[in-house]
Amino acid sequence: MSTPPLASGPAGPQALGPLLETTLDAVRDGTRRRGGPFPAGGPAEVAARLRHALGDVLPEEGDPEALRLLVRALAEGSADPADPLCAAHLHCPPLAVAAAADLAASVLNPSLDSWDQAPAASELEELVTRSLATEVYADVPGGAGLYRFAAPPRGATSHDASAPNNAPDALVTTGGTESNQLALLLARETLDAGVRLVCGANAHHSLPRAAWLLGLPDPVIIPAPAGTLDPTALDAALSKLPGPHLVAATAGTTDAGLIDPLPEIAAVCQTHRARLHIDAAYGGGLLFSDSQRAKLTGIGAAHTVTLDLHKLGWQPVAAGILAVRERSDLAALHQRADYLNADDDTEAGLPDLLGRSLRTTRRPDVLKIAVTLKTLGRTGLGALVDQVCARAREFSDLIAAHPRFELYDTPTISTVLFRPAHATDDDIAAVRRTLLATGRAVLGRARLDGRLWLKATILNPHTRPDDLAALLKLVEGTTPR
Repeated sequence: MSTPPLASGPAGPQALGPLLETTLDAVRDGTRRRGGPFPAGGPAEVAARLRHALGDVLPEEGDPEALRLLVRALAEGSADPADPLCAAHLHCPPLAVAAAADLAASVLNPSLDSWDQAPAASELEELVTRSLATEVYADVPGGAGLYRFAAPPRGATSHDASAPNNAPDALVTTGGTESNQLALLLARETLDAGVRLVCGANAHHSLPRAAWLLGLPDPVIIPAPAGTLDPTALDAALSKLPGPHLVAATAGTTDAGLIDPLPEIAAVCQTHRARLHIDAAYGGGLLFSDSQRAKLTGIGAAHTVTLDLHKLGWQPVAAGILAVRERSDLAALHQRADYLNADDDTEAGLPDLLGRSLRTTRRPDVLKIAVTLKTLGRTGLGALVDQVCARAREFSDLIAAHPRFELYDTPTISTVLFRPAHATDDDIAAVRRTLLATGRAVLGRARLDGRLWLKATILNPHTRPDDLAALLKLVEGTTPR
């Protein structure tokens, strides 16, 4: 048996060409077989089809058709976020240009744990993360605006001391969960191990989970009956609790896409000298839109901010960011391993990457982000944000005008909650599962105000008004009368 070809090196592109054709053909074939936004049949049937395609996981002799068979099976058995009727979760359809860049990252395979494994990728990561951080903190007086999109001096690298320690910075993460964990870790290291997380009941589950993981005191969870964190209730809680405190606010809740009153929460934190983290994994993409950005007013008051560009950024998973207001906070992450960042190498000018993540081996997820930012620019990304927000408002208007449906509220971002009028919670849960079993539509669920709601998260900028009308008609036809 001949040695299989490599993806990189001089012969890599020639070897990849026919494999890419096979892959794309298999994706097309699997999508055709699926025939809709979701594989029909439920868990047992989907599993049976996949097992049939896979067969022996590690056969004695290899199968040259494995790529075609397994990619086709995966496509056939996948939820398709590019289908307008697949709207359950914060699960975006990735841009083609971002997916193409992701292929290059896989082919070249830089590992961002030492500079000699990723010379260009490490510099790209520094430049892009600092630029994104300045987007978050651009409105801070005397702060990020001073460094916005600033390149390092000629002959220097961005790893040099070209930005002061009070300039903003950011790290690439695997998503909102890792970013939130890092935010709590930095709070613990900046304050002390007794720092207590204070957040609303609307906060993402990864925040209290991170407090448990890091051995912090039990979090204080403030009720959020209106779906957002109440500054008055926060003020009362902080007045009774011994410090130090880490307050976590949310800009884009998972259930309804709601945004906490950030300026008021920031003012409460300032009064009580509490550290502030804002989880903007969903809502952070509003920063790209001139018409939507004001919804994030106050975000620059946070010490740390979570962004997640595989939501309102249209990136393949993973594309998380943790922005910090002052890069000096990241010093807590510094580690030393002689084989990766020996002192003499660092003193000789080789960049030290170990303090850029809790992970050691890291792929260059920044490449697809950089390609997207450069290709679309602020105007292009902002237009995508505006499109999905407009479609969500149109869908909510359609629901509000329909006599057989009830709308939770006008969407803040692109999440719409609705329910068939007079249906029970059990009916609503059954409608969702029926649509899944038939493969006709994918809707989420959220429990607010003590009732169960169907959830449509509009992240596909190609969704048309007719698609939304078809989705509502499907739900109507599935609901028991």
